[in-house]
Amino acid sequence: MIPAAGSGKRMGAGFNKLFLKLGEKPIFIHTLEAFQQDPNCREIILAVKNEEKHEIEAYLHQFEITKVTQMVEGGSERQYSVDACLSAYKGDGVVLVHDAARPFIRRAVIHALVQEAAVSGAAIVGVKAKDTMKLAPKGIVQETVNRDHLWIVQTPQAFRAEVLRKASTQAKADQFLGTDESMLVERIEYPVKMVEGTYDNVKMTTQEDLAIGEILLKRVQQEEEV
Repeated sequence: MIPAAGSGKRMGAGFNKLFLKLGEKPIFIHTLEAFQQDPNCREIILAVKNEEKHEIEAYLHQFEITKVTQMVEGGSERQYSVDACLSAYKGDGVVLVHDAARPFIRRAVIHALVQEAAVSGAAIVGVKAKDTMKLAPKGIVQETVNRDHLWIVQTPQAFRAEVLRKASTQAKADQFLGTDESMLVERIEYPVKMVEGTYDNVKMTTQEDLAIGEILLKRVQQEEEV
């Protein structure tokens, strides 16, 4: 499940940042290819803006992305887009939610995540914090937080479908808006496991990220040539 209905205001492109090119392909095509090429991925559901649907369909055809089975209307918030994807999914397996703007997710990480979620029911990808972390309410340092306990959360996030459905339904009933799917699952007191990812699984959010993305893309292409 890939929410792709954002505006990309922080990128400053004036249009959906997912259409920006990394190399010769739009950002979101690189992301979709990671799952298109994964033999364990059965289907992809996209949440999109209605006015961008035809353009996205054209890109899917051009780059031979065949696993997108449904495109649902995205909402004003990520949570609403994911809920629309979840409503469209009729299966009962492990579902993944991934940011369309994270094109450098590695297949080994996806597989480790799915294996954990299949057993525990809920698992998310993250990397350990490397910098010194301060708790500073209102701009005043209150304490230095032990970074050994802190993770920088990424996507995909993986859940057995019934777990995510229960969490989503409860959030909707409570009119609660979370920042990610794990937050909704945490609210129903279901344990969420951490799976260690890679630091290059960056989200293309700003122009600086796009510059980093070009460097990462060249590295990936070199690895594939070896």
